[in-house]
Amino acid sequence: MSDALQLILEDEDGNQREASTNRFAVIWQGKEVWIQQDGRGQLLIGVDVEEGDTEYANLLLRPLATNLVSLQLEMEPADVGDDDDHVHGPDCGHHH
Repeated sequence: MSDALQLILEDEDGNQREASTNRFAVIWQGKEVWIQQDGRGQLLIGVDVEEGDTEYANLLLRPLATNLVSLQLEMEPADVGDDDDHVHGPDCGHHH
């Protein structure tokens, strides 16, 4: 199964143009909302992660029977970067 998405882009005059891509983003309320297939026939919709975010949400659309889809919200931990600056101590919350 191809991960390419077939897009139809329409301008305000109603003129349509077709395009194909593996992944695209829509800027909405200052955030990048990325849309792509996940390789299992599901459509993955995720928001970009900014510094300080501890988690982010992904929406998964799964095709079901005719005219039905399943929608699932998955919370994922944000990639907070390297732990090199973290000092382990009695109050850090990690189990050593």
